Amino acid sequence: MNQEVQFSKTLEEVRKRARAQQNFITKTEVEEAFAALSLSVEQMELVYDYLRQNKIGVDEPADADAYLDEEERNYLDSYLEELQAIPAVTEGEREAITLSAMAGDADAVKRLTELMLPEVPQIAKLYTGQGVSLEDLIGEGNVALSLGVTMLGALEHAQEAQGMLAKMMMDAMEDCIAVNEAEEKSDRKIADKVNKVADAANALREELRRKVTVEELMEESGLSRKAIEDAVRISGGKIEAID
Repeated sequence: MNQEVQFSKTLEEVRKRARAQQNFITKTEVEEAFAALSLSVEQMELVYDYLRQNKIGVDEPADADAYLDEEERNYLDSYLEELQAIPAVTEGEREAITLSAMAGDADAVKRLTELMLPEVPQIAKLYTGQGVSLEDLIGEGNVALSLGVTMLGALEHAQEAQGMLAKMMMDAMEDCIAVNEAEEKSDRKIADKVNKVADAANALREELRRKVTVEELMEESGLSRKAIEDAVRISGGKIEAID
């Protein structure tokens, strides 16, 4: 395998492992993961920098609260205040509720969902600053939690439930971020296409001292009719240089 490809694959595996460990990983774990690549000290420091920039704590937990803006802090405080109304349970009671939920008891499923709700914002904080609001991340987590508590029947032990539900919430939040990134990338491509047509039309209008036709712009710029007409349509007809 090409070393660059192996590096990227290993980095992604380390990132996923850290996510599964609540955004925490040790230097020993990182070094073991990259051992086969024989990276220099400087290269390893770049890896650690990358992890920290992605809010992953290396040898010490990352401070997820430090990445929240004022609006997100206010929303989180309000959200957590509402959750305080959920009655607390002992570890033994929680295990009994989980076992009943695993057996399909509807009341237990509802109660376990309530007990897991405080976990959602804690996980969501790990994903802030990546283009999706904290509120939306919590919403995605809540949906995943509601689905996950109905799927516990496949587990053998109650202790496995929290890990499974946390993973489902994390996966949902990561999917949300990925979709948002793809949409933003698509939006940028569309904007670039519109700007390219608008710039070419404006340049030709300055030269001719009048609005230009699609045919003139095609001939002068080399742009296709479809590209020009799509840009005009997407812009809502706001490319004023085109007649």
